[in-house]
Amino acid sequence: MKIRILLTLCFLSAFSHTAQENREIECWITSQDRTRLFQKGNKTASFSKENNPRYPAIIIDPNQTMQAIDGFGFAVTGGSAELLMKMEAKKRREILQNVYGTNPEDIGVSYVRLSIGSSDLNSFTFSYNDLEQGETDYKLEKFSLGQDLQDVVPVMREILEINPEIKVMGSPWSAPLWMKTNDNIRGGKLKEDCYEVYADYFVKYILEMKEQGIPIDAITIQNEPMNSRNTPSMSWFWFEQADFIKKHLGPKFKENKLSTKIVIFDHNTDRPDYPLSILQDTTASKFIDGSAFHNYRGNMETMSIIHRARPDKHIYFTEQMVTENPQSDSIDITEPVNRLVIQGINNWSRNIILWNLAADPENDPHTDNGGCSMCQGALTIDGNKVSRNLAFYTIAHASKLVRPGSRRIYSTQGDDPIVYIYQDEQRPMVNRVWSSSQNNLLPNVAFKTPDDKIVLVVANTSSGKNSFKIQYGGEYAVLSLDPGSVGTFTWKI
Repeated sequence: MKIRILLTLCFLSAFSHTAQENREIECWITSQDRTRLFQKGNKTASFSKENNPRYPAIIIDPNQTMQAIDGFGFAVTGGSAELLMKMEAKKRREILQNVYGTNPEDIGVSYVRLSIGSSDLNSFTFSYNDLEQGETDYKLEKFSLGQDLQDVVPVMREILEINPEIKVMGSPWSAPLWMKTNDNIRGGKLKEDCYEVYADYFVKYILEMKEQGIPIDAITIQNEPMNSRNTPSMSWFWFEQADFIKKHLGPKFKENKLSTKIVIFDHNTDRPDYPLSILQDTTASKFIDGSAFHNYRGNMETMSIIHRARPDKHIYFTEQMVTENPQSDSIDITEPVNRLVIQGINNWSRNIILWNLAADPENDPHTDNGGCSMCQGALTIDGNKVSRNLAFYTIAHASKLVRPGSRRIYSTQGDDPIVYIYQDEQRPMVNRVWSSSQNNLLPNVAFKTPDDKIVLVVANTSSGKNSFKIQYGGEYAVLSLDPGSVGTFTWKI
């Protein structure tokens, strides 16, 4: 009996109407006890004209549209690609299809972040222009994609065969050593006399990746420009990045007629001053598409601050590590879905990218002296064996149904005021109005998709089973979620 109740939780409706008469709601559920892991329900709920006042309402208004959505996904690090290339071709294709495909059993990941050169999740460090100590190469005659041709490029070609429309963002962790003040892959800064050649380095990367069949939709200037503790890493002050863009990178992109977007910052939400300082430089700003964020520090509302200050520029969420204990009997799905997917999109991000696609059971590979030893992948790859982790299900709740080109639409939030109309105590024919916030409303975010569907993601962050009401187009439906569960709900417009 208990199992039967669990399997029907997301289909509860307060109404007895047939599916033929009413708009039906489909759902995908992840439950905290792992009995369902992004599992599609085998029944549907329906909308009705009946309004049950007992339940708080998530009001959906598709006429109030916000930002377009570029996609959801993971960083395909060099380490991820290395593990994938060690798999048998058939097994590798199966897991890539499941992640990036759009068949019924796939999760439809639609965005990829690549490192330009090595990141801290490579087995070793490299750039595309490594030289002997004391050498220089201002004409980039020795530029080579090198190591990426062994793993990242072939993996990306397979991904693009599965999903040719996937968007790709590139981010560097460091310039080549000979361009840096400390001649070291960790820390240091870009030499002033290397600004121009480093701009050429970006251009060459984009053009050579294009020759490999991998279009780069956007680049960030530097991963975590205020963090010099990673291996690799490189520090930039905001005014240096502004100078680099307006005098070198922007003009080089224009000269080479590149449509690749230039995105700034790519660091934590605790420092809105950094991107806003760059954007106040009008010459640099004209080359900049938007700002990118991580959330290891700060809060997601920072992205709304940037949007309010510069609504003409886009917001991107480019990195967050999401981990769990693989031996745990439960899955803490509500925290990352609420903080990253729901809050990230509600705070104007066009995408959500998690860190990273794959690692082995020991969270390898990673670099020494600053590589991330705790960075669990969305997938754990052990030879040909693959297991799916918390990050996989976090992204699945958005990526499968919220396809690129979808738009965020209005949905009631817990801190939004709700208006009540009630009868005056002394005069029965006189009505009064009162408003208050809905503190008991579950965190949620809503979308309108290109194929004319509404998608609603809801996280039950409360400690008990929670029933809630969806109000849409003058109709209502009541649904339920177990504590610690996440639901993605969809219906036709």
